[in-house]
Order: sequence, then C-alpha cells, then structure tokens
Amino acid sequence: MQIPETQRDVTRMPMPIFLAAAYGLAWLVALPLWLGDGLSSPWFTLVAVAMMFTPTVAALAVVFLVEKPQHKARALGLVPLRPAGRLVGHLALGLTVPILLCLAALPIGHLAGVFPADFTGLSGFAQITEEQLAQVGVEELPLPIETLAALQVVNVLIAALIINLLPALGEEVGWRGWMLPRLMRFGPWGAIGISGVIWGLWHAPLILLGYNYPGTPGWLALAAMVGLCTVMGGVFGWLRLRSGSVWPAALAHSALNAAASTYVIFIAADATFDPLHATITGWTGWIVPAVVVVVVVLSGRFAARAPR
Repeated sequence: MQIPETQRDVTRMPMPIFLAAAYGLAWLVALPLWLGDGLSSPWFTLVAVAMMFTPTVAALAVVFLVEKPQHKARALGLVPLRPAGRLVGHLALGLTVPILLCLAALPIGHLAGVFPADFTGLSGFAQITEEQLAQVGVEELPLPIETLAALQVVNVLIAALIINLLPALGEEVGWRGWMLPRLMRFGPWGAIGISGVIWGLWHAPLILLGYNYPGTPGWLALAAMVGLCTVMGGVFGWLRLRSGSVWPAALAHSALNAAASTYVIFIAADATFDPLHATITGWTGWIVPAVVVVVVVLSGRFAARAPR
C-alpha cells in the first residue's frame, strides 16, 4: 500500500523538530554567558545544568506533540524496568565502566608522554590538597595522602549516584532514550557516528567559550568534543540498547562527569597537560572506549536485546 505524501512528511518530522528544539534551547539557555562573562560568570554552573535538560525537553515535545505514541514513557526509554536482574546488571556497568575508562586514560596518556603522572607518590594531589587547605588556614594534611585519595574516589561514587544523575538523565532521555533507537536504521556504525556528531556539536555554546578545551581553537575543540562524544556515546548506547532502558546510560553519563576529574589524584606536582591530548577528554583517552565500542559492534551486541 502506498503511503500518502502527507503521512510520509509526518514520519520525517520528529527528528528535525527534536534537533531544532535541542540545539535552539541550548543556545537560548547559554545566551546569558555569551552576553556576560562567559565561563567566569557566577551563573555558569546554573546555566550548564539547565542546558543539560534541553534534550529531554526536545524529546518530550516530539513525543507528546508530534509522535503521540500510546506508551510515551517507553518511547523515551524510561520503561520497562524489567527484567530487574538485567537492569541492575547494566546499572552496575553504567556506574563502573566510565570510571574505569577515565582511569585507564591516565597510564595511556603517561606512556604517550602527554600526561605527567605520579602514580605512586601522588605528589600533585598532595600539592593541590595542601594549597586548598592553606586557603582555609589548615597547614598540614589531616590524613595520609593515600586516605585522601580513597576519599576522593568515594566522592566520585557519591557524585555519580546522587549529584550528577538528574542532569545526566536530562541529556540521556533525549540522546539515548529517544534519539538513538531511531538512528539504528542506519546500522550500528551509522547510529554511533551520527549520534556522536549530534551530541558533540550540541555542546558548542559552551565549548566555543573555552569549556573542556581552554586555549584550543574553536573548530578543533568542537572536533575533539565530537570525538569524545562518539566513543563514549557508543558505550552509553550499548548500555541503553542492551538493557532496554535509558537509566544505565544516564548513570554512565553521570559517572563520566564525576570521574573526569580523577586525574587530579595521579598528576605529578607542578605539572600541566593539554586536555586535547590527555585524560578522557583527549585523544589518548579515547583509545580504550573505542576498542570497547569496536568489540561490542563486531560481536553483534550493539543492538536491542530480544524481549523475554
């Protein structure tokens, strides 16, 4: 049966509307930074968090006003929450895998000569901690530096599970909850590549102000953000598709944001590095997640699991 032209037009509407809304709202929310003090604005954190909810707003607009499916929560990846065992397993992966990837980036960057590390003495972490304590009048470390490093890891877990989760969900409902399944018609590689470009360029309102890659030309910073979003988006997408839920991807996104700064534990004293080359934001940090994504795709696991 031939589909009428008007109906075919409607089927093509959701994605462009979603992208226009997500991008347009992101620039609108970030506009005060561009009109004011940029990243040094006292409103930066509030603006950045608010911007993270724009993909969900865009997805909600499409689902409720354009697609109007019978099961709207399912269309957004919020349900089902079963089988419970599978969901819990993927939530555990969502929490741990990004942290491990952030940590794996550090020795690779060190071997490549782009991340000056002190993995045994933690001299840089001790230096940073002492400077912070000196600002509040404390002259000596209250605990051994190894204990403070362990507490830093605990803080990462708390941030991943509590502080960062809601804003991360604000992005993931849009990117992986709604968008990714609709890009799977292009195959795994196409879905990973297209979603990576879309997600990476969406960060432009902040990246062009110097966020993540300070001192880097805007075009190169955006290209780097696309690279990061492509490899990590592949990991998040695998969790979303295999679990059948957006929640593991949201937790993974939250864990990534929390663990991205773990480099401070292992950096050498008086050292600096270029985030374009080192840590999870740089090319040396993309090697391990890229290998994970390649293995997942080639093994046929970058696909929705058959329902039980």
